[in-house]
Amino acid sequence: MKFEVGDKVVIKHSNDDGEVIEIIDDKMVLVDVRGVKFPAYTDQLDFPYFKRFTEKKLFPEKKQKQYVDQVRPEKPVPGRKKELIAQLAEGVWLTFLPVFDNDEFGDDVVDSLKIYMVNSTSLGYQFSYHLNYFGKSEFDLDNQLPSGQDFYLHDIPFANLNDNPAFECEFTLLTPDKARAEHYETSLKLRAKQVFGRIEEIRKKGEATFSFKLFDSYPFRTIEDTGDSLGLNALSGSGFRIYEASKARQHMESARSELDLHAEKLTDKPGSLDNFEILTLQLQTFEKYFDLAIAHHLPSMVVIHGVGTGKLRDDIHEILRTKRQVKSFVNRYDPRYGYGATEIFFQFGK
Repeated sequence: MKFEVGDKVVIKHSNDDGEVIEIIDDKMVLVDVRGVKFPAYTDQLDFPYFKRFTEKKLFPEKKQKQYVDQVRPEKPVPGRKKELIAQLAEGVWLTFLPVFDNDEFGDDVVDSLKIYMVNSTSLGYQFSYHLNYFGKSEFDLDNQLPSGQDFYLHDIPFANLNDNPAFECEFTLLTPDKARAEHYETSLKLRAKQVFGRIEEIRKKGEATFSFKLFDSYPFRTIEDTGDSLGLNALSGSGFRIYEASKARQHMESARSELDLHAEKLTDKPGSLDNFEILTLQLQTFEKYFDLAIAHHLPSMVVIHGVGTGKLRDDIHEILRTKRQVKSFVNRYDPRYGYGATEIFFQFGK
């Protein structure tokens, strides 16, 4: 079904009236429903007159239609916005909208990704956004992100995911709060294989976007933020621990010579996470304990990733190939783990 900018449409699954405000590609458009803008596949939309024709009955139910029109404004707008924007939970997110094109064989392929920043918190932010490839700056943007709003950042070619993109963001509050941190920095690193897997998932579910959380909530000030004004002696006398930089390692979290990445070992509710969220948690945990192993100068480390489809193992091996601290690693049969573990040997090991 062909739509043009300005066409009035009906959202099939929610029965909402909207308007087409942008043509994304031949299968997807950007729709405005009472001020809320979101992408939709064209097969999820109908023209209002077509809907009325297909639903016409011998005895029109005028009262029923009037009832629906009456209760529609009573639906909470914030809840609807969350549902339309990838059903995001509380937090600040980067949301990606794949734009498809046809290749020479007529198959759908991802041509580019539209990137949005979405604020599902009660606070508004000033943000600085930076996109880097292999550490080289590619795109920078400073702007504001009010509470409950989304902001279109830019498009990137899908092929650029092979260049190790890093999305770096710095946030400050639009309304300063003495109890909150002066600024907050976070980043997101993506690999092409991860994104491709996520796109396959949303296509199977009939969804238009996928998202990565940048943070849950804007942080409060820490003790370190006020340490200079109080003085080290005052802090120590108040019961705070003061560490010497030369002895910092002994106060770190303990490293692990054996790390089990099975989901049930990492979260109390593995059933509440989908496959992509579990994989992200596993890789984040691996990177954390890899860094701790380096900081504590462990000679080696065993990572238990299981067998499964091999995706977690492959992603870990891909990461290890980029780490200069790794002397070698091997995934061989072991009576304790079968082929479900990789042993890592570090450069400073004996």
